[in-house]
Amino acid sequence: MVGMTVTRLSFVSVSSLVAMALAFGSVTSGQAPGGFDAAFQDKTMRVDYVHSGGLGQEIIALDQIVSDGPWSGSRTRLVDDLNLGKYRFEVVDRRTNRVLYSRGFASIYGEWETTAESRDVSRSFHESLRFPWPKVPVQVVLKVRDVENSFHELWSTVIDPNSRFVNAVDREPMGEVWTVFENGPPSEKVDLLVIGEGYTDAELPKFHADATRLVNALFEEEPFRGRKDDFNVRGLDLPSVESGVSRPRAGEFRRTPLSAEYNIFDSERYLLTYDNRALRDAASAAPYEFLEILVNEEQYGGGGIFNFQATAAADTGFAEYVFVHEFGHHFAGLADEYYTSDVAYETGAAYHVEPWEPNVTALHDPQSVKWGDLINADTPLPTPWDKEAFESGSVAAQQERRGLREDGAAESALDRLFTQQMERETALLRGMPHAGKVGAFEGASYEPTGLYRSEVDCIMFTRNPVGFCRVCRRAIENVIDQYTGRP
Repeated sequence: MVGMTVTRLSFVSVSSLVAMALAFGSVTSGQAPGGFDAAFQDKTMRVDYVHSGGLGQEIIALDQIVSDGPWSGSRTRLVDDLNLGKYRFEVVDRRTNRVLYSRGFASIYGEWETTAESRDVSRSFHESLRFPWPKVPVQVVLKVRDVENSFHELWSTVIDPNSRFVNAVDREPMGEVWTVFENGPPSEKVDLLVIGEGYTDAELPKFHADATRLVNALFEEEPFRGRKDDFNVRGLDLPSVESGVSRPRAGEFRRTPLSAEYNIFDSERYLLTYDNRALRDAASAAPYEFLEILVNEEQYGGGGIFNFQATAAADTGFAEYVFVHEFGHHFAGLADEYYTSDVAYETGAAYHVEPWEPNVTALHDPQSVKWGDLINADTPLPTPWDKEAFESGSVAAQQERRGLREDGAAESALDRLFTQQMERETALLRGMPHAGKVGAFEGASYEPTGLYRSEVDCIMFTRNPVGFCRVCRRAIENVIDQYTGRP
């Protein structure tokens, strides 16, 4: 049987109930779980579904269940204990009700519902859950955080892996996979796949060079540098007919393999693909847990969604920064710490619940800050900094950037502006009394008040060459440990 399609209003459609009866075979009892080999086969199950909502509703509808290649994840740390992500899914043994596998994640839908548009229209987004192929029938439970950030069930479905409605055949690879570097078996390493988008056949050598350059930039930053031996990185050649990707605001459109595009949520520099099925089908050619789409464009842009995708434009003057920053979102669920830039999301709430992101706090109880063990006893909370001086310079830079965009300035002009801003802000923040200390500095996650970051500067806050702060570094290491199977 297939689980119910439900909404937050507890609506169940008749068509969904009919689908429940037709989609899967009978459930048979399985063996009690006793480790990876007892519960799973060495292959990946992918559950595709459509996530729809708006106007007060949220609906999940099953699309397909397919094989997604060999299992490349950890065989020892199967249950997620990091408490990250707006969503979480659990794979539950039907006989014992024991959770066999779980992971937290975020999604484009989850971001979209924080935009003003979600109050006026409905939209649908394609999403996937990936987990080891179960040997016995399981129940897959999808959970979402409520307004207090507690998880509750949104949707569930029962899956019999032997059902005729489950496609166990692997897909023929769509492109050529190549190795950037490899340090061991996929099940013992973090596996990153970098996919080229907007590169023609003739430009594939450029993609290889771009990918190598930007991956090297990532592994120059701690903690990635010190943990490089825990990673495998591969590239995927997926040639396009034309160079570049769609840029709707510029009136330029392409039909690329992954349909990556700028102007997500009508934000000029937000770059993602909505086409999750194309992305997953292409990525199934290689072992992966994390996906980076490298776009053959010079316009500043990128994006990152936790446990879904990261993107970066390869030819901007700040490509290395964007690659690393956006990968921080994708890899460890790090929040943006800036708050003066234009964003598509609604901001200005009177009250902020404690965020699930590891690097931002609402500071409701200064005595129990989630990174309190890193704060010196003599550091005040909230931690003072010259917020007004920073804001005045940042706002002025944002206004100048908008003017350059309206005038159709070249990307090099924007790079010069960003470089000037970087030099000014680096000197300003480095001179703050509590620079280099962990505390709680007001202004984070698009909010000037009510949310706090852990250090005065970080790669999640500015483009300054300061790397990840200590709280972000620890969050990244926790994810590395999870996927390498370390306790």
